[in-house]
Amino acid sequence: MKVLLIYPIFPTSFWSFEKAVQGIGKKAFMPPLGLVTVAALLPQKWEYRLKDRNIEDVSEEDWEWADMVMFSGMIAQKEDFMALILEAKRRNKPVAVGGPYATSLPNDFLEVGADYLVLDEGEYTIDLFVQALERGEKDGIFRSKDKPDVTLSPIPRYDLLDMDAYFLMAIQYSRGCPFRCEFCDIIVLYGRVPRTKTFSQVEKELDLLRSLGWTGGIFFVDDNFIGNKRTVKPFLEKLIDWQSANGYPFSFTTEASIDMAHDDELLDLMVMSKFSTVFIGIETPDTESLALTLKHQNNRQPMNESLEKIAKAGLRIMAGFIIGFDDEKKGAGTRVFDFAMENAIPGVTFSMLQALPNTALWDRLKKEGRLLDDANLNQTTLLNFVPSRPIEDIAEEYVEGFWKLYDPKNYMKRVFDHFMMVGQAKVHRDPELRKKLANQHKTDFDWKGIWFGLKMVGNLGFVRSTRFVFWKYLYLMFKHNRGGIGNFLSFAAFLNHFLPYRKLVKKEIEEQLALRMAGKVQVLNPEIELSDELKDEVEWYKAS
Repeated sequence: MKVLLIYPIFPTSFWSFEKAVQGIGKKAFMPPLGLVTVAALLPQKWEYRLKDRNIEDVSEEDWEWADMVMFSGMIAQKEDFMALILEAKRRNKPVAVGGPYATSLPNDFLEVGADYLVLDEGEYTIDLFVQALERGEKDGIFRSKDKPDVTLSPIPRYDLLDMDAYFLMAIQYSRGCPFRCEFCDIIVLYGRVPRTKTFSQVEKELDLLRSLGWTGGIFFVDDNFIGNKRTVKPFLEKLIDWQSANGYPFSFTTEASIDMAHDDELLDLMVMSKFSTVFIGIETPDTESLALTLKHQNNRQPMNESLEKIAKAGLRIMAGFIIGFDDEKKGAGTRVFDFAMENAIPGVTFSMLQALPNTALWDRLKKEGRLLDDANLNQTTLLNFVPSRPIEDIAEEYVEGFWKLYDPKNYMKRVFDHFMMVGQAKVHRDPELRKKLANQHKTDFDWKGIWFGLKMVGNLGFVRSTRFVFWKYLYLMFKHNRGGIGNFLSFAAFLNHFLPYRKLVKKEIEEQLALRMAGKVQVLNPEIELSDELKDEVEWYKAS
């Protein structure tokens, strides 16, 4: 069996970093870990080709070679996803789909003619799919309500990747999250009991990446890396030993909940194992909205104190914010902007609230008759439900807030303030400790990186409106935190992505708002009684 694995195009988003990664000779931010894991779960006697449409096209020869085509992806990839399935069916290729989008909305794929839906988690359902193929079945839906023990998960087929094309490599240590945030689909897809791999498993993956020549950073793509604190601390202790024994070849990025700030030992272990960056879901500075959406972990301690503690431990922070919660007060976009500036958060993802399929938020809004018939969800789309305040107010606040967040001077101030704070950590102040944690193998002289850096300095220091503050901040970094200059310049380079991206956000939100106000979307309309506050809004949408 010759299997063509295809990963659809991701639309431009906060995380795509196109201009920044292309400037250093890369093509995409991170590889499709799900598909290389699927390739490891399928029979190894089969032949595989992986085509990531974010870095290359599928050639005519690829299509002709394949006996079967398999896809995985997210809702944000819908447009290219569907087009690729239709192309495969036009060529009379059997199609199998899986991943979070197919698991959440399987009917979308039945409608475009996918033959096999391999849903939920592959450690259980891929075997069912392979058995059906062996019986000669031409189609089927394969599901499992049970959550597999991820110690069953094999080493991903990293060898299928064009590793030189990616900025970061990806590893998964755990699945699931213990919290119950109303809007989050992680607990729907992967459950509230975090399941973890053994260190031995992850060690084999790290060893393989090294043997394949990877020398860059690695993203632990866990839903919440610290979700199971009982297992994560022993894991980190062993990771420190591995890093030390191998010359600290990798630095790590991950996603985690803000309650990591409550555990000094955990912070120390993450820093000493060479985690450099953590993404935290702040969502909103409004404590009432956090309580309404059940994100109680963000309300247990003042968030500004927690963020400062994490940064001063030596971890760079990126954070996610959302606008559009029920009962949200006017000015939410300004409050997000002010919070990010006051807490010196350089990388800020900011999006409108989306009701994701089968979440508690989705179920509640569906019951209230407020869901809209709009499933093409990404960071540049309006809310897909009727909000509790005027949509035009939310859209205006969102666009204005996003525009100000990535105003070059505002962004540069956050970057400078952040790395002055991170620079206070012992791991960055102590020369001996910095030397110990340095990558002892990374000796290649990178002309592309040097050239990109020179262009970036010329752009920020001479061309853009940042030219005065850039040199001011660079001088202050040199005077007070020389070890942080590399981080400062790296994050400054991301402006190459954020400036065009904020224009895209503004354009697409304004276009969608015009369509929404013209009544070009419909409310999903179960026969129930609506609240008085929402009845007029919903009827207005329906009337169009």
